[in-house]
Amino acid sequence: MPVLEVEIVLRPGEVLPPGLASDLAEAAGLVFQAAPGTTWVRLHSLAPGDYAENGGGPPDGVFPVFVSVLKHTLPGMEQRRAEAARLAAAVALVCARPVENVHILYLPEGAGRVAFGGEL
Repeated sequence: MPVLEVEIVLRPGEVLPPGLASDLAEAAGLVFQAAPGTTWVRLHSLAPGDYAENGGGPPDGVFPVFVSVLKHTLPGMEQRRAEAARLAAAVALVCARPVENVHILYLPEGAGRVAFGGEL
């Protein structure tokens, strides 16, 4: 059961469209080939002033998206590379951001660490 935490840095004056979390869940579900109801998304927005890069960044016009992925078990490195590329492309499309501004963070495996519904 993948759980995604998506943080999107807003452009000045930007408001996230209604249904964006649902659109992200559908897109991610396709990437993960997940059954209905098994891909969860928590969406957060960051004001432009709440994001910074060292050296005075981010560059003009760059408003990144950060996606943390929690899975029961992680696929092997080659499969993860392919999956990350597909997920970044899907998130970029849904969030109207360039794919190079979408960053995927795989969290440690949830097996034995995360109790869904109170069950490990």
